[in-house]
Amino acid sequence: QVQVVESGGGSVQAGGSLRLYCAVSGGVHCFDMSWYRQAPGNEREFVSTFRRSGTINYGDSVKGRFTISRDNAMNTLYLQMNSLKSEDSATYYCKANRPSGFCDDTWYSSLEVWGQGTLVTVSS
Repeated sequence: QVQVVESGGGSVQAGGSLRLYCAVSGGVHCFDMSWYRQAPGNEREFVSTFRRSGTINYGDSVKGRFTISRDNAMNTLYLQMNSLKSEDSATYYCKANRPSGFCDDTWYSSLEVWGQGTLVTVSS
């Protein structure tokens, strides 16, 4: 059973920075890894993705301010958040998505796992 655990959230003033962490219980390189966020009363919003291929995408609202990265040896996904704004306040979720197929010569069925989230509060 694959587990995804986020950490690094907290309170920060506008203009500040935070780094979020997403620990995967195994084989992060076999997954497309993504960050989403959800503020109270809002729908869950795409933030960024780091695909197995190395392709990276960002949501329009965070481009130029957030940077996603991944450490395969540590099985960890990161989200460096700079120039934070009050509208960045939300619970941030990490998602691991693995389509069916081979990874490291082992065949896997498809799997999608979400973490429990980590809260980010930005005060203006």
